[in-house]
Parts: sequence; C-alpha cells; structure tokens
Amino acid sequence: MADERLVRISTAGSVDDGKSTLIGRLLFDSHAILDDQYAAIERSSSLTGESGVNLALLTDGLRAEREQKITIDVAYRYFATPKRRFIIADTPGHAQYTRNMVTGASRADVAVLLVDVRQGMTAQSKRHAFIASLLRVPHVVVAVNKMDLVGFDESRFQTVVAEFLAFAERLQLNDLTFIPISALEGDNIVNRSQKTPWHSGPSVLEFLENVHVSGRVNQVDFRLPIQCVIRPDHSFRGFAGQVASGKIRVGEEVMVLPSGIRTKIREIAAPEGAATIATTEQSVVVRLTDEVDLSRGDMLVRPRNPAETTTAFEAMICWMADAPLSVNAPCVLMHTTREVTAQIRQVLYRLNVETASREDDALIGLNDIARVVVTTAKPIFADPYERNRATGSFVLVDPHSNQVLAAGMITRTSTTLLDAPTLGGRVVWLTGLSGAGKSTLSDAVASALRAAHIPVLQLDGDTLRAGLNADLGFSPEGRTENIRRAAEIAQIASSQGLIVLCSFISPEQAQRDNARRIIGADFLEVHVKCDVDTCAARDPKGLYAQAKSGDVTNFTGITASYEEPANADLIIDTSSLTQSEAAQALLDAVRKR
Repeated sequence: MADERLVRISTAGSVDDGKSTLIGRLLFDSHAILDDQYAAIERSSSLTGESGVNLALLTDGLRAEREQKITIDVAYRYFATPKRRFIIADTPGHAQYTRNMVTGASRADVAVLLVDVRQGMTAQSKRHAFIASLLRVPHVVVAVNKMDLVGFDESRFQTVVAEFLAFAERLQLNDLTFIPISALEGDNIVNRSQKTPWHSGPSVLEFLENVHVSGRVNQVDFRLPIQCVIRPDHSFRGFAGQVASGKIRVGEEVMVLPSGIRTKIREIAAPEGAATIATTEQSVVVRLTDEVDLSRGDMLVRPRNPAETTTAFEAMICWMADAPLSVNAPCVLMHTTREVTAQIRQVLYRLNVETASREDDALIGLNDIARVVVTTAKPIFADPYERNRATGSFVLVDPHSNQVLAAGMITRTSTTLLDAPTLGGRVVWLTGLSGAGKSTLSDAVASALRAAHIPVLQLDGDTLRAGLNADLGFSPEGRTENIRRAAEIAQIASSQGLIVLCSFISPEQAQRDNARRIIGADFLEVHVKCDVDTCAARDPKGLYAQAKSGDVTNFTGITASYEEPANADLIIDTSSLTQSEAAQALLDAVRKR
C-alpha cells in the first residue's frame, strides 16, 4: 500500500529565493547531515570566500551550480526523522529550466514554493504555482523567505500572502499553507521561531511530519499494468507489475485489457511472500484461475470499473525538447508499461503560465506548456490525470534519438476526438477548367489549415503524373484511371485523419461520381467555376494557346468538353470573386463540413 510515512517534497522558487539554503538548513537542523558531508561543504565554502558555512552546497552539486550559486539540475536528497522519511527534489528557479520543475513535482506530495518577502510574487513564482496546480500536487507550502531582512515584519508577510492568494484564485490549489521563514538563520524551519510570535502555524518540518499524504494516490480504481510474464517452468505462469492504483484480493474477479477476458485472482505473491491482497504501489506477481494470454503493456482491472481504452485523448504537455513541436511527427508514447506509436495531431492552445491565459496559434518550444490532442496507433488504458496520476500521465519520446520530447497529463480520454472536424478526415475535390484557380485555392486553404496545426495533403494532376501516374496518357481511359488512382490515395489519407485537397480538372461527371463512391461520406465536391475566355486570358501554363494552335489535342474547354457538376456541394465562381474571397468561401465550407 502507499507508504504514509514517506513524503515526497518538491521545492521551487525564483533564482536566489533560497531553495537550496532551505533544504540545507532543514537537513542540518534535523541532524540529517553526516560529519564528512558537513566537512566537505565547509571546505567548499572557504574556497569560495564564504564568511560561514553555505548550506546550499548540500544540494548544488554541479560545478556550474557552485560557481554561479544557482540550481541547474534537479537534486534529490533523502532524510528521515523519528516520525517520517522524506525525499526532497530541489528544482531550479530559472524559466529555462521549467521542465526540471515539472520532473521534480510530478510525484510530489508537497510542493514548497519559496517567495522572497522583499520581491513578492515574481513571474517565476506564478509559473511555479501554476505548475503545482497543473500537476495536482495535493499540498502547497508557501515559504515566505528572508524575513530576517525585513525585521520579521508581519505586515510584509501578509502582503505577500494576499498577493499569492489573489493569483491562486485562478488555480486549483486545494491545500495552501503560508509559513514565514529565514532559511539562512533557521527561523521556522525545524523549530518555531520566537521572532515571529504573530505566527501561530507550524514550522516547515512540523508541517511535513504531520501532513496527510495517503490521498496522493487513487485507492479506489484497481489498475495493474503488466510489466512481464514470470514463467520459471511449465507449472507456473505469473504476471508481474506494480499496482498503479486501488487494491485487489485473492478470489476477486478481474478483466484483462484490451481483450476484455474475465477471470479471477488465484494467488498473489509479494516480496515478503504469499499475500491475500495487493494494494497501491505494491510490486506483486499474480496468478489467474484461467489460462489467459497477457503480455507487457496489458492491464488488469475490475470488470465494472475499467480504465478507458482509447486511441485519442486531450492532454496538457510540457515540451522538453530543444526543437519546437512538430504536429503529426511520429513519436513513441510511454504510458504505464505500454509503449505505442503516437502523434500530436493538434495544438489547441499554449498556456501563458504567468497570467494563466490561453494563447492560440503559438509555436510550442522548450519549456512551453500546451493543451494538445494525441492519437495512438494502438489503444492505451488510461484515466484522466486529475482522477489517477499513475494512469493519467505519459511521456513522449523521439523514436530515433530516444530523447524525451514531452511529459503529459491526460485531461480527457475519448475516441470521439477523432471525429472532430478540425482533425481532418475530409476530401475536398476541386474540379474546373484549367486556369480556373483550383491550385491557387488549394494553396491558400492549405496554408490556413497548416497555420491552425491541421494536417493537410495536397494532390494535383501534375504531381501524380510526374511519378505515380507517369505511365498514363491523356486518352479518356488514361484520364479516368488518373482520377481513380487519385481518389484511392485521397481515401487512404483521409482515413488517417488528413484533410486532402484534390485539384483535378476531372471533366466527366462519371469520373467524379466514381471518386465520390471510393471516398464515401467524406467527399466534398467543389466546382471552381470560371468561363473559358477568362481561363484562356489567364492561361498560366500556356496550354490554351497551344490548344488553339493545334499543338495540344484533347484539351478540356477547347477540343474536349467539360461536364459541369450537376449537384456540386459548393460552387466558387473565381471570375467574380477575388482570390481572398474565394479562399475564404472554401475555408468556411471545409470548417463547416
């Protein structure tokens, strides 16, 4: 079960707010520093010209950190008191290391946010408070530091409290505790300080030793992701994994995801031996009453309370790669013990974490936080992060370099996301005479859709005849086959969620009807209408002149007929509309569709 005696702590704050000093003081005053450790930081302090022992050096272990006197990487420290054991993650304060704070706070029970009483709420203070809210850290301690520099003035402390509360109204912080401290001098770190008689609350350590932390995990929804199959011989077949949430007993019925097969728990083996119950965060091997085929990445759940099986979901991500996010780029999604190919299909918005506002059409770069739509090649078994942190979190990895691209929190699990019109899955068939403006319209609409992070594929006769359809001529049979192949390609692409813009003269109604039959309900026929004289006056390729001189035969509009669509879904007359008006009309139709 979840260990109530173990508390995971994440610290955060602006540069020079005193995070590392706070941790050093906490360790020193609670007698958690070994003699050789203290001697080492004493020597380091003298080498850097410190007047006393710099306790921040306990966590700032990198040479660059000690030279610049800042925290760069996440540093973990372990210590214990008679009441509890603690794991502290000291995270950096610079904005460029936001991803480090996300990493450190991802499993925290308590977030300790330091605020310099002289500076108040800075941009970084707001950023860290927002991330603590986003990650649903159950308890937040706002340690108002450097009170010694303002004479432990209560009014200055209350000003910071009021400022923080005003910002926190826009966040989801369930448990807020404010403590006035001096990390350098040790006031209200381990023991309550006599310099703050007006503070009736606990010291930092008192709070940490008494905070209730069992609520950090979901104790209701049983989820056991299978890590591996244990089969030492033909008589034993067990399934190993760590219980992500909930609990299960011997004899209870379970269901296997994704197969849906139901069976019962026959035996449970824990590290200490046979057990009758498996609980949250416990590593176990379970045996089932039936011979069921399970493998790594599958999941055991209760039949009446399963995780959602989904291939599409919305999530909040923190982008951790140096290169900006590229929509539709392939990646590997790591979720519980399951690894599947995935894509970020759409960026809904970027979050400005300093103002808690949304920014549309923003480039997602290093340390940015955004809401996105993710699709997977195979289903995952997930819960919303707010309900279950274990099955609601994931990591995206570059399949080529194995670099971590993003850490994410699932906000909405639903396969209906695939049906959202902004995700594509449509074929826009632009038909009309040469020179009517089909390609121009296609280019304009494609640019607008791509700017909105919507996947688009453009197809036209010149492109296909230069490669795939190079074997086809311009006879009636060749033209018909050219359109058939184009429709088949468009159907495949649209089934993958793309908007496909097809620019083909396709002069015969039968050709277009066949394309509609191949593509199905996603087919949108657009007649780009323009009279022959206007098209000839434009003559972008010089074909009309060649047709009139006889150099080009069987040319639509001159020596071959064009059958106007009898029931087009949309007619755009480019002889009377400007390019921008025509493009807007088509874009509106695509969005509506």
